[in-house]
Amino acid sequence: MEPDASGEDRTAERVDARERIVTAAYDLLARQGIRATGVDELIERSGVAKATFYRHFRSKDDVVLAYLKRWYEARTAAIESAVDRYGNKDGDAVLAIFDVFDDWFQEGAAQVSSFLHVLMEMGVDHPLGRASLSYLQDTRTQIAALARTTGLRDPEDFAWSVHILLKGSMVAAVEGDARAAARAKELAADLIERHSSPNPMTAAADPA
Repeated sequence: MEPDASGEDRTAERVDARERIVTAAYDLLARQGIRATGVDELIERSGVAKATFYRHFRSKDDVVLAYLKRWYEARTAAIESAVDRYGNKDGDAVLAIFDVFDDWFQEGAAQVSSFLHVLMEMGVDHPLGRASLSYLQDTRTQIAALARTTGLRDPEDFAWSVHILLKGSMVAAVEGDARAAARAKELAADLIERHSSPNPMTAAADPA
């Protein structure tokens, strides 16, 4: 008796339907924002039935959470790949992050500023805003880890400063600055030099 593959087929169909919904959200939500994108539009773009949509997601907020998670995973993977290529000598890996952002800006990838957009659109008290804050924190943690590996002074402070540059470059890119990431990278190089040198307060206090 041949095995019944119908169960596997149904599982594949469910996975495919969910994937299509998230893929549709990945483009629409990034370009239009959350409030401007309705469930009906997501259903139409993904090509699934309304019942299928609600079988996978209880609400639009659940779709947004899936979209944010996918973007975070894609962004993290791209940064980690750049780090592996450049190594981390003298902070090169940190500077490589700006090259990754430059590529995204040149491609016109709307997802780049998703966490900022969602945070500003929904606010810090909304679950989606809190999720965005958490992902932003994870990125700073990633930068601080790179700084610590390089031996930079005060890696947490360094991570906050680099993150300001990254977020500022996102805004500048939206304004039309084609060199936003390159300009931010130059400033990041100055930060690396500053955090590579001894703390001036400590040095001043050293009688030697």
